[in-house]
Amino acid sequence: MSSAERLEKKRLQNMVPATVLTGFLGAGKTTLLKRILSEYHGKRIAVIENEFGPESIDNELLVQHTDEEIVELSNGCVCCTVRGDLMRTLNELRTRRQSGELNFERVIIETTGMANPGPVCQTFFMDDDIAEYFRLDAVITVVDAKHGMETLDRQEEAQKQVGFADRILVSKKDLVQEHDYQSLRARLLRMNPRASITPVHFGETDIASLLDISGFNLDTILDIDPEFLADEHPDAAHAHHHDHEGECGEHCGHGHDHAHHHHHAHNDEVGAFVFRSNRAFDPERLEEFLGGIVQVYGPDLLRYKGILYLKGINRRMLFQGVHMMMGAEPGKPWLSGEKPNTKLVFIGRKLPQEIFQRGLEQCLV
Repeated sequence: MSSAERLEKKRLQNMVPATVLTGFLGAGKTTLLKRILSEYHGKRIAVIENEFGPESIDNELLVQHTDEEIVELSNGCVCCTVRGDLMRTLNELRTRRQSGELNFERVIIETTGMANPGPVCQTFFMDDDIAEYFRLDAVITVVDAKHGMETLDRQEEAQKQVGFADRILVSKKDLVQEHDYQSLRARLLRMNPRASITPVHFGETDIASLLDISGFNLDTILDIDPEFLADEHPDAAHAHHHDHEGECGEHCGHGHDHAHHHHHAHNDEVGAFVFRSNRAFDPERLEEFLGGIVQVYGPDLLRYKGILYLKGINRRMLFQGVHMMMGAEPGKPWLSGEKPNTKLVFIGRKLPQEIFQRGLEQCLV
C-alpha cells in the first residue's frame, strides 16, 4: 500500500460514518430504529429523526424531555429532530462533537416515509465541512412485505427509496405467502440489482450487519445479483398475476379501485440495467458522454456505479454517481491473467436504456 493510500485509509477511519434509514410509511423504520437504540452494541449513535408525527422514538427511550432539538437517549445515544435543515443539523453535531460537548461514533438519519433519499445523500457531498467530517456509509430501505407491491404501484417515492438502497430489508414476511414474498423480491431485484435483499424480523436483526456497509465507498466490490443477470432469459419478462385484495391494512388510506388493479405487469418507473464490455473506453469520449448524460438525465439517475476499463490505464477505475454528482478513482491493477472489462450498473427513473447503451458503445475504442 502506498503512503497516499495509507493516508486516505486513515482519513476514512477517522470520519464519522452516517447511515440513511428510509422506507415507506408503516414499513417498520421506527421499530428498527428503536431496536438499534435499545440494544447494547457498544456504539454511541447520534440519531437525526426527520419523521414528523406521533410515532416518535423519544417517547419510550428518552432519559430527559427538553425543548431542545438534541436529547440524550438512555443507552448513550443522542437524538435530534430535524426541525431545520439537515446540513445545519449535521454541522451542529460536528461542532458539538469537536468541542467535546457530545460524544458519538456514528450517525443514523431516519427520513420521513414520503422522502426521496437523494437530497439527503447529496448533503454529504455538497458541503465541504460535512464532506470532510462525515462519511456516508449506506442507504438502508425497509419494505413492507404485506403492502409493498401496492405501495410500489402507487408511490413514486417508494420506488426511489428502493432504487437508492444499498441494503433492502423486507419486514412482515410472516404475514404473506411465500410466493407473494418471492414475487416482491423479484420485483425489487429488477429495480435494484446491487442491493442485498433480506427478510427481517425486527426482534432478531443483526445490527452489526446494518452498520459499516460502505455502500458509497468506491472501493467496495460492485455486487450485482446474478439473478438479475439471468434477466436476459425469456421468463424474466413475465407479468405477475396475483391478487392484492385484502392486503392493505386499516390504516392504508388508499382509495382502492381493485377492479383493474390485480392482474397487470408492474411498470415501475425505477429500474436498472447493466452495461458490460471487454473493450476499453476512450477516456475523453467517455467523459464527454457521461457529462452530457448527467446534464440531461441527472435528476432521474438515482445511483450508478461500476468498474471501468480505460485505454492507456493499466488498472481498473472505480466510478460512481448520485444524481448529478459523479466521481472516479484508480482501483487495483489488472492482474496478468485477468481480462480487463467494464461493468456498470445504472439505477434510475424511466432511463432510456437504448440511448445509454448506444452512447457507451460509441465511447469504446
